Amino acid sequence: MKSILYKDWNELELAYSWIRDMKNVPQDPIHHAEGDVAIHTQMVLQELMVDKDYQTLNESEKELLWCAALLHDVEKRSTTVIENDGRITSHGHARRGELSTREILFKEIPVDFVVREHVAALVRYHGLPLWILEKLDPLKSLLEASSRVNLRLLYLLAKADVLGRICSDKNEMLERVEFFKAFCIEQNCWDTSKQFANGHARFHYFNSESTAVDYVPFDDLKCEVILMSALPGMGKDHFIRKHFADYPVVSLDDIRRKHKIDPTDKAANGWVVQEAKEQARVYLRRSQSFVWNATNITRQMRSQQIDLFSTYQARIKIVYIETSYNQWLKQNKNRDFALPQQVMDKMLKKLEVPHVFEAHEVEYVIG
Repeated sequence: MKSILYKDWNELELAYSWIRDMKNVPQDPIHHAEGDVAIHTQMVLQELMVDKDYQTLNESEKELLWCAALLHDVEKRSTTVIENDGRITSHGHARRGELSTREILFKEIPVDFVVREHVAALVRYHGLPLWILEKLDPLKSLLEASSRVNLRLLYLLAKADVLGRICSDKNEMLERVEFFKAFCIEQNCWDTSKQFANGHARFHYFNSESTAVDYVPFDDLKCEVILMSALPGMGKDHFIRKHFADYPVVSLDDIRRKHKIDPTDKAANGWVVQEAKEQARVYLRRSQSFVWNATNITRQMRSQQIDLFSTYQARIKIVYIETSYNQWLKQNKNRDFALPQQVMDKMLKKLEVPHVFEAHEVEYVIG
């Protein structure tokens, strides 16, 4: 990450296209009278650097927070639109910004996995301190964020985001940020994530309509499902053979090969998934543990399977596998069924790393 830290803005523009893209991306003058995204981002960085609380952070915290500030609005370039009434909006820029941040810090400027995911989470949640009370369930939204990001750092980012703009409601925005801090302290997640009694309690809270954060459900789980998650070519099959040789495996790729279905045949993919689910139901009805082997690179993909498995009272463990970008390319070339580079990069752009609140347990196998 030191390759971009504290560089002159002109140097950054020369080095990175996503910095150049910030220039001339308009913002609504009501909330951002200072100008375009590039101007705003520079102002945020300046405000962050002079913040007394920022100056007390250790070097690692300073680095990842500075990087998050640099990237927090990176996807306003793809989401900004001028509405019919002339207002400028960029709905979804934080969600898409998380994906781009992950891609940049994996492919273009490789950093440690934990650091990368923390930066990506800061980008994803950078607006939460301002809009926490607008959420359907503010507490659940807060605790979800706390499981991914240090909320103390998120507070500092949100404060710099407000100070680094010209608007008439700045004082109101700052009050919202301070309320967020007080809310975090009240819920005992200011500098740490919420601690649940066990994985089953955490899974129940985040995957049901329950609002009882300290409720501990009775453990009536009957079997275990290992849900693999990784980009193609990362080594899922090797990991399964090494660690789950005694488990039956439901594999979407095996189904495709058996029935000679091309992976790019979107029309047939639905049938492949349904066939895999039927195989899974056989094991679930027997309360027999098994492995679900597919890429599962988005939360939506994973949630569809998790909903099925949890209906049968299965304990769900997600195993996420990742190696370096260059090693990934090398492994793909050596596969029996190598994918074209353009397909791999397209999938990388969609990658959502699994989070601890999605399952009873999440294991990260990195490197």
